[in-house]
Amino acid sequence: MTVMAEHTSQMSVDEFETIASTAPETVTLEFIDGRIGVKRVTDGDHDTIVSWLAKRCMQARPDLDLYHARGLRVDAYRQSRARPDAVIAPEAHFAGHGEWADPAGALMVVEVTSYDSDTDRPDRHEKPAAYGQAGIPLYLLIDRDNRTVTVHSSPDRRVGGYRDARVTKFGETLVLPDPVGIELDTEILKSYVR
Repeated sequence: MTVMAEHTSQMSVDEFETIASTAPETVTLEFIDGRIGVKRVTDGDHDTIVSWLAKRCMQARPDLDLYHARGLRVDAYRQSRARPDAVIAPEAHFAGHGEWADPAGALMVVEVTSYDSDTDRPDRHEKPAAYGQAGIPLYLLIDRDNRTVTVHSSPDRRVGGYRDARVTKFGETLVLPDPVGIELDTEILKSYVR
C-alpha cells in the first residue's frame, strides 16, 4: 500500500500576496504549488522572443492583446499565483483587473525558458499543470535549452495539465490551434539561443 504525503504549503496565498506587493520592481515572485519562487531576470534574447511573438500575434489577430508578466490567480492548482512571460487575451480583457487576475478569458499563456537550473520544474511540469487545471486553452513553451516550441492544448481541469502536447523544432512552422488560430515560422528563434 502506497501512502501519499500530504502537500504542505510554505505560506498562505494572502501571506504571499503581501510579500509580492512589497517586493522591489527588480524582483518577480510567483507562488506555484505552495512554494514561493523568484523568476529570473530576463535577458535580451528572452525579451526579443516575447516581442517577436507579440508582433506576430498582433499582425494575424489584431483583436487580441499580448500582456507581459500579467499576474494570474490559478487557484484551482493549490491556490497558485503565476506571472507568465506573456498572456494572449481578447483586446482590453484585463482592463480594470488588479495585480492578480482571474485567468478566465485568457486564450494562451506563454513561457520562455531561462538559462538556469530551476527552469525545468516550473516551466515544464508545474506551470502546465496549473494552467491546464485553470482551464486556459493553450500553453506555449518556448524552450531555448531544447530548441523546441511545445503547444499544450485540451486542458484537463480535473487533474491539471493538458491532454495534448505538440513539439516543434526551431526552424519549423507551427500552427497555434483555436482559440488563437495563427501560424508561426519559428526559424528566427534559432538566433536567440546560446
